[in-house]
Amino acid sequence: MTDFSIFETPAFAVDEVLLKRNLEILSQIQKGTGAKILLALKGFAMYSAAPLVMQYLSGTCASSPHEARLGREEFGGEVHSFAAAYSDSDFDELLTLSDHIVLNSMSQYEHFKDRIAAHSDRIKFGLRINPEHRETEVEIYDPCAPFSRLGITRKNFPDTLPPHITGLHFHTLCEKNSDSLERTIDAAEKKFGELFHQCSWVNFGGGHHITREDYDLGLLSDLIIYFKNKYNVDIFLEPGEAVALNTGFMVSTVLDVINNNKKIAILDTSAAAHMPDVIEMPYRPYIIGSEEADVLPHTYRLGGLTCLAGDIIGEYSFKEPLKTGDRLVFTDMAHYSMVKTNTFNGIKLPDIYYFNSETGKIIHRKSFGYSDFKGRLS
Repeated sequence: MTDFSIFETPAFAVDEVLLKRNLEILSQIQKGTGAKILLALKGFAMYSAAPLVMQYLSGTCASSPHEARLGREEFGGEVHSFAAAYSDSDFDELLTLSDHIVLNSMSQYEHFKDRIAAHSDRIKFGLRINPEHRETEVEIYDPCAPFSRLGITRKNFPDTLPPHITGLHFHTLCEKNSDSLERTIDAAEKKFGELFHQCSWVNFGGGHHITREDYDLGLLSDLIIYFKNKYNVDIFLEPGEAVALNTGFMVSTVLDVINNNKKIAILDTSAAAHMPDVIEMPYRPYIIGSEEADVLPHTYRLGGLTCLAGDIIGEYSFKEPLKTGDRLVFTDMAHYSMVKTNTFNGIKLPDIYYFNSETGKIIHRKSFGYSDFKGRLS
């Protein structure tokens, strides 16, 4: 068991051992199916782990020129880019950084078609489709929710692929097992099947929880091989969460314990600033040694140190009373939490550590200070 008391707090700490375990699973899928798996930088962009990641994966996918540049400079491999819309300047920059670029609408294709034609000898261009098939319950994370801005519906798509478009991309999932992909493929084939025959590649998008313990790897492999053989296409997947799932921790310290008809512990971390998905998703992260409220003898509402009234992480119970200086360790904090941090209230961003739970090696990768806060504002 890692001694988390050695980390300065607040801190993100990513375990190389756990990350490697996930990458080995993803690599198995690549080797067994011939598909290429890309790291979605929107989910995990800790580039100090790039040497390990790129031993196993085929490249990265980006949602902006900054992410594409990070993928090109720090990770290597292929760089795939997609955004809901591109400005002229962003598109021109992505042309210098990307191997694949996917556009989100026919109007964007029309706007950029001359530039697409000029670069089609070097870059593969695709279009994102919307199969209008829903698998995700939380609407904010559902790319196929009503009135979605993501992807082209069949009625808005031409009968043949436009010039210099060689592939299609769909993304309907969020934290889903492979049965959700099976239903999505069925829906996509019913609407776009004749167009898949015109493709040289298809991207199944993200949201595949491939490294989750109960994930059906066999079904995923069967689906990839089925689609690859039926349409004679290369297949790409771009999970972000599956790469770093259950590999990282948020280490925090109790700053104060108060009582307002309920015991409240205030931490040196923040849901609003350091783990906003706790509020946005919403979800309740697990803390090592804790239980749900009222299961163990001492229950606390845990709150962040910002002035936001709703900066609440959740209610947890513990065997012993919490006191100032106690360490609390939140699990599964590597994906999305790290990339979504902000400096609301001027709160210090968490330090970043990279460690190996088997060898005990710890590398303090990054500390943040006043200049990081100030530099964003003027």
